Amino acid sequence: MHTSGTSHYSKALMSNLPACPQCAMENTYPDGANYVCADCGHEWPMQTAANATDDTDAVIRDANGNALADGDSVVLIKDLKVKGSSITLKMGTKVKSIRLAGGDHEVDCKMDAGNFMLKACYLRKV
Repeated sequence: MHTSGTSHYSKALMSNLPACPQCAMENTYPDGANYVCADCGHEWPMQTAANATDDTDAVIRDANGNALADGDSVVLIKDLKVKGSSITLKMGTKVKSIRLAGGDHEVDCKMDAGNFMLKACYLRKV
């Protein structure tokens, strides 16, 4: 069985993949509509990676379509389980003074349970 063609194809495919936006490692692979980092486990949409230059002009919107800005207060619209932990962030929890960040988890915030990166689609502006 000759496998060198397969490894050559894999190397060529991997060289065209973006580095992980979270840890900057280049050990990434496609999985459906997302890229996945094999080193840190971070996942991000392929569409966002393809339009990385547009992220600076993109407006981040909450679940109702309202534009979010640094310093806004938001409320969680559903219970969110924290990956790798037994913590659950409860629906209705108010988060003050958010900070917008790039990537698929656009909102950086501090809560009683700790610091979290959240997706804007699970938040409602107050």
